[in-house]
Amino acid sequence: MRRDTLVFTVAGILFGLVVGYMAAGWDVMPRPAAVVAAPGARAGAPAGAPPSARLDPDEVQALAALAARQPGDTAVRVELGNLHMDAERWDEAVRWYREALAVNPGLVDTITDLGASLVSAGRPEEALPEFERVLQADPGHRNALYNKGIALLQMGRGADAAAAWEELLKRHPEDPQLQGLRGRIEQIRATAGR
Repeated sequence: MRRDTLVFTVAGILFGLVVGYMAAGWDVMPRPAAVVAAPGARAGAPAGAPPSARLDPDEVQALAALAARQPGDTAVRVELGNLHMDAERWDEAVRWYREALAVNPGLVDTITDLGASLVSAGRPEEALPEFERVLQADPGHRNALYNKGIALLQMGRGADAAAAWEELLKRHPEDPQLQGLRGRIEQIRATAGR
């Protein structure tokens, strides 16, 4: 592998992780107040506090016990997935998101989080069909389009990643959080043209 290709790949992955972390804070569907105080916040955390990367074992145990008692409760399973995702425990996040989707398979935000966890776990080939499933239901889903690009980039499909991000920018042209993607797309196009 050429050195510039390796540097480009590493820079792309780091860029993706940073933007993915920022994107993970976007909640299209609010979470139930009984499980989480505010979107992206841990239960019991002060308003505006950033999500903690450390898992509170007591909180996880209590939520897991609640999930065991209430097999039809999607929200508690999603929350367990979110807690594990925030703590970068990808396999556990995947497990809980899959359990939530077994109860309610139509949760596009949860499917997107499942895909993002798979990408973060280094399994972009498994994640791509999840993003496609979301985009079938909601072709303009911001997080699914963004993370589809990350998955494609990890798979070495830079031109396809750029196309996904161009579609994202076309559908959300005024979103200030996405403006950095224009430069990234240009980088991909320039590198592919060599």
